[in-house]
Parts: sequence; structure tokens; C-alpha cells
Amino acid sequence: MIARCAKLGFAASQPVGLGLCNGGKTVYMLLTRIEGRDLEEILPHLSQKGQYALGRAAGRILKKIHSIPLEVKDFPDATKKEKKLRQLSLYEQSCVRIAGDEAVVRYVREGIDLLWREKPVYLHGDFHPGNLIYAPDGSLGVIDYNRWEVGDPYEEFYKLESFAAEVSLPYCVGQLDAYFDDEIPQTFWETLSVYVAHASLFSVKWAEKFGREEVDGMKKRYERALADCNGFRAVVPKWYSGEYRKRFL
Repeated sequence: MIARCAKLGFAASQPVGLGLCNGGKTVYMLLTRIEGRDLEEILPHLSQKGQYALGRAAGRILKKIHSIPLEVKDFPDATKKEKKLRQLSLYEQSCVRIAGDEAVVRYVREGIDLLWREKPVYLHGDFHPGNLIYAPDGSLGVIDYNRWEVGDPYEEFYKLESFAAEVSLPYCVGQLDAYFDDEIPQTFWETLSVYVAHASLFSVKWAEKFGREEVDGMKKRYERALADCNGFRAVVPKWYSGEYRKRFL
């Protein structure tokens, strides 16, 4: 996956070597370094228009990644719908379940068939400002491909709400606008809303193994997602509204 993305024309780690060491017990991977700083450190110090412009740059990069031709051997045999439902059940059975979440749980179950309607693509798997590098010349590079997979391209975007929104809303808007050439289909919003609802719940269960502080952080993200989508009665988050976007467009 690193080798594929290294050919796409944006700054990315170049694969140098891969092999075994430590008597064959350890796999090593050697990559070139991308100079710069994490984008999530840079965004808060820029103007809203500057943040939006970098979001657009990120959206164009993500579109290039999703355009890589899928090799026949990598076509998935099944969707991830069953996995999502299993994860939801694990959350429901957990001791960290959020009070009053019944409507959101029902929303995910009823909307599960909205997932995986798009042609599967190669996914970066963890595309957010913390895995983007802001280079000295102002361009963006991409790192951390260890969660790459093949799947629904729309799944790549739920981390806008989970992580990027708390860093920069203009960035989020810009990434979406550029990826969809400024014409976002309604089907995308419908699908994304289910992904966000699912992630906002299961992330609480996922965080359980890291302790109370991490669980509380995920619960705060759940509350923000709930507010942004009006209790998931709206599929378009309020931060993408026309009134908000006027500030930097």
C-alpha cells in the first residue's frame, strides 16, 4: 500500500527495504522520512481560509488514494455490515454503555444497509490531520498506512467527526468539498451519518481497555456527534451548514 501511494504525486514515505532481523523473529520496514510537522499542530494557528485550503488539499489527496485500481485478488468477498452489527452488540452488552442511547442504536441497525453501496476501494484507514504532514513549502504529505484496507470509500470520512472536527471545522469542510468536486451527493450524507453514529457508540467500548479517561473522552465525542446531527435526525452535520461556511468561503 505504501508503494502504491508513493506513486500518486504527493509527499509520502518511499519504501526502501523490508525484511527479517533478530534471528528471523522480527520484521523490519525501512522508509524515507517526510520533513514537516503534524497538520493537527498547524491548523489551529492558521486563518479559517487557510485551514479550509489545507482541507481541500487533503481531499484531493484522499481522492487520489481511492482512485488506485483495485487488484482482482483484493476484491472483498463480503461487506463489513455484519462486523459493524457485532461491534454494536458488544457495545450494548458493555458496562460503559451511555444512558439514553436507544434511539442511536436503533438508527444504526435500521440504517445498516446504507453502508457498502459504493464500489470498494483501497482505504488509507486512518486519514485525519494527525496522519498528515505539513511540509515547509506548505504542501501535505501522508503517513501511517498500517490500518489500510479495502472497503466502502465513504467509511473513510467518519473520522472527520470523530477527530478532525475538534481540530478544525474549516479543514473538514474543505476535505469534503474537494473530494466531491463541490457537489456532495445526498447518498453520501445518509451513509456517513450511519458510520458516525456507529463509531460514536463503538468507540466508547473500544476505549474501555485504555481506562476511564479514554472512555470519558469518547463519550464527549459521542455527545458532540449527537449535537452536530441533531440527535441523528439530520444527516448533514450543522458545521457543514451554509451559514457556517460563509465565514471562510
